Amino acid sequence: MIRGRAQRLAMGIVLAGLAAAPALAQKQTPPVGGPPKAFTVPAHESYALPNGMKVTLVPYGNIPKVTISLALRGGNIDEANEQLGVADITGQLVKEGTTSLSSQQVAEAAARMGSTLGVTVGADEVTVAMDVLSESGAAAVKLMADVVEHPLLPESELARLKTNMLREIAVAKTQPGQIALARFRKLMYGDHPYGHVLPTEETVNKLTIADAKKFYAANYGAARAHLYVAGKFDAGAVKKAITENFSGWAKGSAAAEKTPSPKTQRILDVTDRPGAPQSTLYVGLPVADPTSPDNVRLIVSNALLGGSFASRITSNIREQKGYTYSPRSQVSTRYHDAYWVEVADVTTKDTGASLKEIFGEITRLQKEAPGAAELKGIQSYLSGLFVIQNSTRQALVGQLRFVDLQGLGEDYLKNYVQRVNAVTPEEVSATTAQYIKPELMTIVVVGDKARVGEQLEPYAGDAGK
Repeated sequence: MIRGRAQRLAMGIVLAGLAAAPALAQKQTPPVGGPPKAFTVPAHESYALPNGMKVTLVPYGNIPKVTISLALRGGNIDEANEQLGVADITGQLVKEGTTSLSSQQVAEAAARMGSTLGVTVGADEVTVAMDVLSESGAAAVKLMADVVEHPLLPESELARLKTNMLREIAVAKTQPGQIALARFRKLMYGDHPYGHVLPTEETVNKLTIADAKKFYAANYGAARAHLYVAGKFDAGAVKKAITENFSGWAKGSAAAEKTPSPKTQRILDVTDRPGAPQSTLYVGLPVADPTSPDNVRLIVSNALLGGSFASRITSNIREQKGYTYSPRSQVSTRYHDAYWVEVADVTTKDTGASLKEIFGEITRLQKEAPGAAELKGIQSYLSGLFVIQNSTRQALVGQLRFVDLQGLGEDYLKNYVQRVNAVTPEEVSATTAQYIKPELMTIVVVGDKARVGEQLEPYAGDAGK
């Protein structure tokens, strides 16, 4: 009985404390954040094999695991317009066994190392990656070399992979975000490979095993390859495995330069989705690529404008107006190429109003420099995010790959935080005025045309429809 009363008394005290907590929380001021910490690239070794393959070894961390990632320069950028999808099909076929191991044996070998072997095909790179126990570092290098140098590319798997791809295309074509992205990229890049977000059913159906083998022969080779090893590993054993298993890989051809010429144009493009409760917006234009001295200023300006939860556009159309739940902007990059874009799913009745507010925030930032406190908050956010994003083996490899692909040099990572925090309010305003121009933006809308048509009339421009 006494014990029960004591328990009830204790519970009452806890509940009273909880009830008072909100009032106390409102009176508390969060502590001032510390100074931004610079990101230090771990000591690493880089070299090249005689066949041209590059190697970067990064001892990192104390966890007994190691990430091994092979980046091949190429991918969808190398697809001909009449063979869209061949890069992705080839990448999937590469995993389906080697001349000495079946696909099951490859999978089982990776599993014994505590991993899987993954192949990812992107616009500018194909990556083959494993994250294994440290003791398996050398064995993983050997397995990866066998997979990329001696793939079986079995015709028996082609029909299944094509069926999977056709299913993915069909699903993507029902999603307004995918529809809007495909239209946006097509309008900006035309027939350049960057203008193709999805393969077509026609091109996928026509692909043959001969096409995949031809694509492999033309685009997989040591001259295009860079092997990254990051984590805790036996450097001597891993270097020996790299030499023994990759030195015999044929050099192959160098990556082709296919520089895009993205269009800067005011055009309104509307895809009709009758009855849609929301409109999906893609609004943007080409901007300076990652090699530009303005790159970091663009990143900071974007974060303040629409690229963070505390950004102006997000605060406006999400918090204040309630037009959308998750708007966002970004500086989207490819090889020596970039565009700025604001993306939002907005309520149908507020489609035009959303564009008005987006463009209004851009214009306001062009004309008025942000306050020092607002900018400092964004800089602290970017600085902290950058360090956190580089706190894993995989993320570190990703950053090194980005720097190497773009040819930025190691100082880019070393000085990034310092450069972010050196941006002034006046530079944010000037950068926005120089690059983010509403009058030159491509506007893509996927929504109910009957209900949004009149709302969009002010944004059609001379080339609109």
